[in-house]
Amino acid sequence: MEELLIVTTGGTIDKIYFDDKSDYQIGDPQIGTILRELGVTLRFNVIPILRKDSLHITDADRELIRATIAAQPTAHVLVTHGTDSMVKTAAVLGSIPGKTIVLTGALSPARFRGSDAEFNIGCAIGAAQSLPPGVYIAMNGRIWDPARVRKNVAANRFEPVE
Repeated sequence: MEELLIVTTGGTIDKIYFDDKSDYQIGDPQIGTILRELGVTLRFNVIPILRKDSLHITDADRELIRATIAAQPTAHVLVTHGTDSMVKTAAVLGSIPGKTIVLTGALSPARFRGSDAEFNIGCAIGAAQSLPPGVYIAMNGRIWDPARVRKNVAANRFEPVE
């Protein structure tokens, strides 16, 4: 893998919560900082295109994500995305040929101690380097086919579609 393209769309992984109010904001993408702090030596390019909770991502936003990835020459792509509509976005990205695209996110913000963000990012990078072209989801220590997974909101995890 020559270089990893990282497209950020917001989601819990980049959320900032404030003590004095229950609201949150989507902050700057955390993935570049995380990779540098962990000493990752692969070349990567971060393109931040959205700062949205995935429940607010529209079909037009999904088309922007698809067009952005399709326009880049990079064959290996990691997309950070909110978990609630990650599967829907993955379905749209399936129309891009010749690229290995892995979507990942976090169930708690990367800024929180004990967040799953670093683990999910590591799994996603490994998947992007080793899997054949296609679209995948890396969550909860597993690599999922987007057509065969769903988020179980009550259990706060991804699980196979029965």
